[in-house]
Amino acid sequence: MKILLDAAQISNSLEYLAQCIAGAAGTGSDIGIIGIRSRGEILAQRVTKILAQKISKDVPCGTLDITLYRDDLNSPAGQEIPQVRSTEITFDISDKIIFLIDDVLYTGRSVRAALDALMDLGRPRAIRLAVLVERSGREYPIQADYVACSAKVDEGQFVQVKVVEVDGIDEVVVE
Repeated sequence: MKILLDAAQISNSLEYLAQCIAGAAGTGSDIGIIGIRSRGEILAQRVTKILAQKISKDVPCGTLDITLYRDDLNSPAGQEIPQVRSTEITFDISDKIIFLIDDVLYTGRSVRAALDALMDLGRPRAIRLAVLVERSGREYPIQADYVACSAKVDEGQFVQVKVVEVDGIDEVVVE
């Protein structure tokens, strides 16, 4: 196991993502932050708090569950029964610039599912992707607009994001 980011580095990374979003959003833009369940949800909440302080304005934040949009839902290789949880977006995403936040961008499949789920909820003006960690291995032509950390990870290794709210510690490890 190798520690890729410790708690301080995660904090700095989220600060960086919030700064990128603030710069991209401009002063008058109508924006919303949406985190992909489950770690992306927590990171989105943290980024939203930082962003609200930076721009002195409340920013709507929501959570997107992509379980039913996954392309591996009925895969015979899947052994676990997926747990469907709620999508919690209490604002209209139509005509907003949506900043979609996830913990790790790997194959692009989760982001593809998130895009499909968002389109069922409205028609945003634009969708931008911000990720804590980007690694190689894309299967779909999806790239993040904002990346806090790019990791060179060998095939067969996994990037695991741990957050204090769930795991009792903030760190990103490669296993």
